[in-house]
Amino acid sequence: MQLLPHDFLTQIARDYDLSPEQEEAFVARFSRQGNVDAIAESLHISPGAFRIRMSHVYKKFSIGGKGPNKARRLHDWLIKNYQASNPTSSPQTPTHEVEIDILVQEIRQKIKPSIQKQCGKMKVLDMIQPIGLKDIYTKVNILEKVIGRRRLAINELIQGCNLDAESFDRLGFGKVKEERIPGLEAVQKYDKLMVLGKPGAGKTTFLKYLAIQCAKSKVLTDKVPIFITLKQFAETQSQPSLTTYINQIFDNCNVTEVQVAAFLKHGSGLILLDGLDEVREEDADRVLTQIQAFTEKYDANTFVITCRIAAREYTFEKFTDVEVDDFDDKQIRTFATKWFQAKQSDLADYLIEQLENNKPIKELASNPLLLTLLCIEFEDSGEFPANRAELYSRAIHTLLRKWDAKRRIVREQVYKKLSVQRKEDLLSEVAFVTFERGEYLFKQREIEQYIADYIRNLPDAKTDPEALLLDSEAVLKSIEAHHGLLVERARGIYSFSHLTFQEYFTAREIVAKSDIGLLVSKITENRWREVFLLTAGMMRHADELVQQMKQIIDGLVAGDEKLQRFLTWVNQKSLSVEVPSKPSAVRAFYFALSPVRSRDLTLALDLDRFLDLARSLSLDFHLYVSLDLSRDLSRDFDRFLDLYVSLDLSLYVSLDSEFQKSLQPLKDQLPSPENNNKEQFNQWWQINCKVWIEQLRTVMIQHRNIGYNWQFSDSQKQLLEQYYDANKLLVDCLNSDCYISQELRQEIEDTLLLPIAEIEKCKSHIN
Repeated sequence: MQLLPHDFLTQIARDYDLSPEQEEAFVARFSRQGNVDAIAESLHISPGAFRIRMSHVYKKFSIGGKGPNKARRLHDWLIKNYQASNPTSSPQTPTHEVEIDILVQEIRQKIKPSIQKQCGKMKVLDMIQPIGLKDIYTKVNILEKVIGRRRLAINELIQGCNLDAESFDRLGFGKVKEERIPGLEAVQKYDKLMVLGKPGAGKTTFLKYLAIQCAKSKVLTDKVPIFITLKQFAETQSQPSLTTYINQIFDNCNVTEVQVAAFLKHGSGLILLDGLDEVREEDADRVLTQIQAFTEKYDANTFVITCRIAAREYTFEKFTDVEVDDFDDKQIRTFATKWFQAKQSDLADYLIEQLENNKPIKELASNPLLLTLLCIEFEDSGEFPANRAELYSRAIHTLLRKWDAKRRIVREQVYKKLSVQRKEDLLSEVAFVTFERGEYLFKQREIEQYIADYIRNLPDAKTDPEALLLDSEAVLKSIEAHHGLLVERARGIYSFSHLTFQEYFTAREIVAKSDIGLLVSKITENRWREVFLLTAGMMRHADELVQQMKQIIDGLVAGDEKLQRFLTWVNQKSLSVEVPSKPSAVRAFYFALSPVRSRDLTLALDLDRFLDLARSLSLDFHLYVSLDLSRDLSRDFDRFLDLYVSLDLSLYVSLDSEFQKSLQPLKDQLPSPENNNKEQFNQWWQINCKVWIEQLRTVMIQHRNIGYNWQFSDSQKQLLEQYYDANKLLVDCLNSDCYISQELRQEIEDTLLLPIAEIEKCKSHIN
């Protein structure tokens, strides 16, 4: 498009009675270089305001219709008028800026239906019907530093992670602390991007969203989107050049080769090349050559290529490598909410609640593909399977085979002779060896040696050590790139992509080897908890496992006389109260009232979810709370009111007049909380606290047979903690989907938390 002189345009504007604002926009539009956004910026107005002004201009010139053709028609009319009034002059030298801007808008309108058809829906895994991309898309975040290229040592990566600690943050393990930016911001920041990511990280979805938003002029409004699935391009029978392939795409949308060449030469293309890793090995070199040649020829355009991490070493010198980050809590919630809204279901909040209560499953939700799997599973039944091993098995099957199979991707690889079963066997051996050693991060050479030890026994395996290690490296990279089950956390340092997967494969190996003895020896180690639960769920019959667990648990405290006396009291006390709850649940209730457990009633509720806390149990609970509060008052005056309320509840719940007569005077001794005189209370408490607490304890012992000061040593407290946690693990196994005989289940429940003497009596009675 030719630019016209300022004076000529000003005169025309006044002839057609344009307002000052309209004249300013009109003259700038046809006398300056730049697209609409640039011209609007030069006038210090928004692009929207500029377009509104120009719409009024077109009306003044009686130019109707829609789209960019209005500007071209007005421009052609102006050229004719200028040439008629200035036959010896010609407009300024062509710059094509305005023309290209109009052309870009025209082409976007033409290709929008095609882009919408190509990118507007998604259907993955076992979805019955496709779902609209706009209904499900969740904004992705980009890491500007590729995680596997960091130069960090293992101790730096695992700093602060103690898997034996009860408070261990599973979701924090392996979490990236690098800064991240929104995906769209990354595309605008870098004109040539290589977007790397694990399988199922959402790379294709992001690229499709980008194409649609650009076609709709929502982002990169001066660009024409071109979405190419590289696998389809590579397998086109005629093996066209990338330029020819793009021309064919636009030819179907009535865009000529001349027009395509014009906007590409001007740098107005947004070329989106999806799935470089999905190109077959025999096509790879040809496709890479085509991409290199095309990017060099049309260097001014914006390029985004997606590829799985570790697929192979690609070198695009002008490209910036970035990585798609895992979903965080907000993204998980957004995705789940959108998913179930699209399905017209209200399950999203319940799904999020269940994920919060089940950290191992929530780990998987950080991967968009696996989160999709979780949503599909949850949609079917409204809950996750009781046997988590089944869910993890489906997730692993998805990554190992189904994800590629659904998209008809056949990957040539060094370990192509390995069946899915063999791949799982290999990963199970690696998981078991590393987990038993307490290794969650391992050096590349170490894991390659594990792989070499496995594949050396396969048919036609190489026997030369160096060749074997080369093959093992290729296998490692294949597992990482194709399935994402192993990931590089830093240069030369690997881990399983989720701790859940390492635990699952460890349990699978234990079941395969029937190595129950090794597992039960770990019963007091917190980090083995998930392995126990998964192993119990995988075994065809879990009788032997739970029997050995029970024997080890009872043996933990069998040799300590004081702990046996404590368990005897727990049993006797539980027998003295008349409640409809299970005896084992009542024992767990009184065990939890000991100073060791800090009122943790979860085991009691696991044994009997309808535990009756009316009267007797409620009274004892409030009395223990009162005792706890009284011991803390010297440090926290604000808890005095809580103590007062707790004593009131104890008096209210009790029906024993003698007990009330003993407790009421103790409550009356306390300063009134209504005075709110902290200094007065502190003075009274310092003088009287020891005597008052002992009097409360005496009342509890005399009337309720509770409140004893057991004076456990630190080692005994630790032993009781282990004993309680191990019993809870045992009950969790029983409450999972493990298969054991009804007789054994009842025997375990009957003898849970009993002293050894009582357990022997029960066994002799059964025999």
